[in-house]
Amino acid sequence: MTLPFVRLAVLLTCFNRKSKTLACLQTLFAQTGLNETTLTVYLVDDGSTDGTSAAVASQYPAVNVIPGTGQLFWNGGMHRAFAEALPQDYDGYIWLNDDTLLYPEAITSLLKTAQKLAAQGETTAIVAGSTRDAQTQSFTYGGMRQISPLLPPFKVRPVEPIAVPQRCDMMCGNIVLIPRAVAQKVGNLDPKITHYAGDWDYGLRAKQVGCTVWIAPGYQGTCADNPRPQPNQTVALAEGLNKIQQPKGLMLADVTLHPWEEWKHLMQRHGGWLWMVFWLLPYRRLWWQALRRRGAAAQPSSNS
Repeated sequence: MTLPFVRLAVLLTCFNRKSKTLACLQTLFAQTGLNETTLTVYLVDDGSTDGTSAAVASQYPAVNVIPGTGQLFWNGGMHRAFAEALPQDYDGYIWLNDDTLLYPEAITSLLKTAQKLAAQGETTAIVAGSTRDAQTQSFTYGGMRQISPLLPPFKVRPVEPIAVPQRCDMMCGNIVLIPRAVAQKVGNLDPKITHYAGDWDYGLRAKQVGCTVWIAPGYQGTCADNPRPQPNQTVALAEGLNKIQQPKGLMLADVTLHPWEEWKHLMQRHGGWLWMVFWLLPYRRLWWQALRRRGAAAQPSSNS
């Protein structure tokens, strides 16, 4: 069995990075090898003040620009775009981050992989693309595999692409193909999540209903890794607790502390009988930082 991908919806969300959004769209509309496949683009502009909507309308008038509330962030914006596209019953849906620059045959690569998997019986397979840093050529985003069922569900390692498709547990949302059959079983992204983790959650939800998650062979584009704080950088307890309640949470050197209720929601869904432990465990880092800061402040200073 092969999957016909005649009509595809491409879903993006953006906020105040006009040049990156336009560059992404340029690589999208320069895709090759699609033949009879048509792309319909849904872009949620979540309250940009840098002229993104006007620039997109001028340079790419075929793009459906959807105004956001200004408080949607990544998952909320992608949920809105997905909600606009789903009633049209496309053959597939492409998630695309607006800071991702696609290689010319990126989407063709995803489609061919999905068709190959379908011929092998994997008719409800999500296919993610992989990205690398344009300068260093090192892996940045793509498929993820859980390390152990005994560890927190989001304790993962990246799956770097090779010459054949590889099965994963979840995927980053930079460039992802969701076939119609998957969308019909899983539905939209979870509206209870605001910014991070909606893509990983979607992959795990897909697995729960019998779908599979794969990465295509090779790389499909470039995307720089998000900068993170230095390992020795600390934050005051009150400031950290305040940031945790914000949509983007608190980013530390090796982990992002998500908003309390969103993280609880995710751990209840994916953490099994240890969900409460997995919910509270990451926040210990903030308390340890506070204790270290207090200890350092209590030490008497020495005069040279």
